[in-house]
Amino acid sequence: MTDDATAPVRRRDARRNRESLVEAAHEVFTEQGLEAPLDVIARRAGVGNATLYRHFPSRAALVDAVFRDPLADTMAAGERAREATDPWAGLAGYVEVVFSVLATDRGTNDLMTTHLEGVESLQAVHAHNRATMELLLRRGREAGSIRADVTTEDVLFALAALGRAVPSLTSAVDPEAWRRPLALLLDGLRASPAVAPLPPPALTADELGDVLQGLGPHRPPHRSRG
Repeated sequence: MTDDATAPVRRRDARRNRESLVEAAHEVFTEQGLEAPLDVIARRAGVGNATLYRHFPSRAALVDAVFRDPLADTMAAGERAREATDPWAGLAGYVEVVFSVLATDRGTNDLMTTHLEGVESLQAVHAHNRATMELLLRRGREAGSIRADVTTEDVLFALAALGRAVPSLTSAVDPEAWRRPLALLLDGLRASPAVAPLPPPALTADELGDVLQGLGPHRPPHRSRG
């Protein structure tokens, strides 16, 4: 068989290997977070490490391939929230959608609650998420449903900090245990005549980025060797 005749077979094999790697990576990242060993992903896909690196020369490239579609779904939820006639309902509904994913997928949790370099689709979703929050908070302040002194950075930091704790909370307590602390957090955003002013200082956008960078991704669970 000539090289020209085997080329379609090689392309089909390469496409199948890539699809298997993306599927396996999503499973492993969901279970263990974004720092899961790449050789574990290769073994689950039934290929060697060389095949993995041939398709995905960096972890960021693999993460981008795995999470591009789920991140697009998050942006779609943000678009729906922006169209809500009631800004409070839009904000609460959007955050609930995001947290329902953070509670079940450690890989997406790492992406959404930290700052990771080199993932192209993540940059877009972070910018979209911030713009969504800014819009909904501004509308809520104008409607009198959200306290006047809360900033976008206040909300993004609080959501990221709670989001990081969600996987541990749900695994140790109950899959729906995240709903209670999230409800408390959201209630803290509501405007009320009796609410005390927030203490200074408010985070800047650069400071928020530094904080999220410091959180880092989840570490894969330690397995002792017997």
